[in-house]
Amino acid sequence: MRIALALLATLLLALPARAADYAGPLVDAHSHLPSAGAIGAYAAAARRHHVSRVLLLGVGGVQKDDLAWIKAAAQKHPELVLPGLPLPDPTAEGAAARVDAELREGRYRAVGEVHLRQISRTIDRDPGHPAFGAVLDVVARHHVPLVIHYEVTGTSPDALGGALARHPGAVVVLAHAGGGTPERIEALLAQHPNLMVDLSGMHFQRTPSLATEKGPLDPRWKALIEKMPDRFLMGIDIWSPRLFEPAMLDRLMAWTRRVLGELTHAVAEQVAYRNAAKLYRIE
Repeated sequence: MRIALALLATLLLALPARAADYAGPLVDAHSHLPSAGAIGAYAAAARRHHVSRVLLLGVGGVQKDDLAWIKAAAQKHPELVLPGLPLPDPTAEGAAARVDAELREGRYRAVGEVHLRQISRTIDRDPGHPAFGAVLDVVARHHVPLVIHYEVTGTSPDALGGALARHPGAVVVLAHAGGGTPERIEALLAQHPNLMVDLSGMHFQRTPSLATEKGPLDPRWKALIEKMPDRFLMGIDIWSPRLFEPAMLDRLMAWTRRVLGELTHAVAEQVAYRNAAKLYRIE
């Protein structure tokens, strides 16, 4: 019995220690509202998990009341909400003029989420479209980032890269890591200094994910994040009503801190807070 216990103790000691959850400042750099009243549940969860700010974005034209909900949430919780300006169609005539007029108010921290390429909704807008180029010029002039949903599959990274190169003053945030592989994202980041990547919507409820609910952070993503820590933001990307249930919010926010805890503390703090604070002008 003593030998068996000694062997068990040896095996337990040989197991890698579980990293402590990240306990530093945290900004949810990408989320949405499914209704006018949903912000209450989010605010309560944010207090429980010490999420200091959340960037609320539109859903690419899916919800007609996005702007009203975001404005109301920002008014009710000004200490929490960073309002984003929804933009349903970035290739529509007059889109740039409308964005320009709204950004003159100075209240919005980002424009988006713009659905530029989303295969499930049969959206495949050309990043080289003149109207989209005009939008990029406007956000560059106002120093406001543009958050895009753009799936980097096939030859699509080349089209996006062309737009980034033609408008180097515009900061573009690629939501959900573009649904791409770490290798493909690394290539885009290396070529385009005006590109940032948010890791939103890569939680255990989605595929692909950074990690299962209890499993380790994907080693390829971990390696890339630690190689280029100044280029990534952490977002949760909640939208549907079921994700606003308190128990689910707790699971998602706890998962976020657990995954961040697998990074070195300096990298985790940069991804969780510092990059977002700089990009979205958080004081």
